[in-house]
Amino acid sequence: MEKIPHFQLFVICLILFSCQKPKDQKNVEKATFDIHVHSIQMGDKEAKVFHLKNGNGMEVELLSYGGILSKIIVPDKEGNSENILLTYNSPEEFQFDRYFFNATAGRYANRIAKGKFVLDGQEYQLTTNSGENHIHGGREGFNKKFWEAEIVEMDDAIGVKMNYVSPDGEEGYPGNLKTTLTFVLDKENRLSITMTAETDKSTIVNLTHHGYFNLSGMKENVLDHELTLYAEYYTPVDAGLIPTGEIVSVKNTPFDFTSPHKVGERIGETGRGYDHNYVVKKVHDGKLTRMAELVHGGSGRKMTLFSNMPGVQFYTGNFLDGKQVTDGVSYTKHYGLCLEPQFFPDSPNKPNFPSSRLDPGQVYQHEIVYVFDVVK
Repeated sequence: MEKIPHFQLFVICLILFSCQKPKDQKNVEKATFDIHVHSIQMGDKEAKVFHLKNGNGMEVELLSYGGILSKIIVPDKEGNSENILLTYNSPEEFQFDRYFFNATAGRYANRIAKGKFVLDGQEYQLTTNSGENHIHGGREGFNKKFWEAEIVEMDDAIGVKMNYVSPDGEEGYPGNLKTTLTFVLDKENRLSITMTAETDKSTIVNLTHHGYFNLSGMKENVLDHELTLYAEYYTPVDAGLIPTGEIVSVKNTPFDFTSPHKVGERIGETGRGYDHNYVVKKVHDGKLTRMAELVHGGSGRKMTLFSNMPGVQFYTGNFLDGKQVTDGVSYTKHYGLCLEPQFFPDSPNKPNFPSSRLDPGQVYQHEIVYVFDVVK
């Protein structure tokens, strides 16, 4: 079995220790890891399904297709474990997904206006798949790719590493981009995702996990979830959901989640719902930072999000149309929400936004950590 590279192991360990908090030692000692893998047929290709379990009530299901987190199962305050991600009835159905359920979004997550950007004086035209704009990597972004995947074993965690090489010109992007994803589940109900990329030609990169969360275990929509966003600014958008370039204070607006608010408390004041980038940092310093806390009072489930990116997209499932029914539940509008750490949308066309440029010899690195807990 291939060992995880020293640099990437250092990054994962740094994430796990930076988020460490004391817990009852007996619970830690009881935690044991289990992992199963099986193959499924998706069209004319084969994909792997990985099922990770930490013995502390948390389970994760991963697909090598799309770098998809198909399920996250965590306990509630009574100890009952349920899936908290919008998903499909079977992993095979993800090949027909049109909502970007729980996928790795790339090469560029979120929107680029008219699918165009200029790099070193050369204009690049990307595929347009959201009206006149480009979104989440194009018609066949990273969410539609078959990744090479393998198990990664560690002393106090277990994970899966995936690789994909995006060829020069794919969806209009310059450069051959070698990308690695590493998903790690530890004993403390933390799930970390490390995303790295290298290129042989100057390009832009912005990867994220596009998870649709519902901490109620699909018993209700997300409007009663309580959200805190550690961001004092956001980027307003035009009618096409492209940022105007402004960075505006959230104070005295329905976009202010600097203190806890119910998701649905002021959603009517936003128009169609939340689909906005929040500015956690105006400068990209690469440091792991707490971005958000999400709590569902009924179940007691709590999720805390950390990332080293400067922004996080908050999306309230405004385009969910009820056509997807999973385990008898219809995913109607606002049935899930996304918190997507990222560079700001359309940053290649906004000089005042942190740059998503990647040059040969550099390593793009994005760390995401989800910490799951319960509140009584």
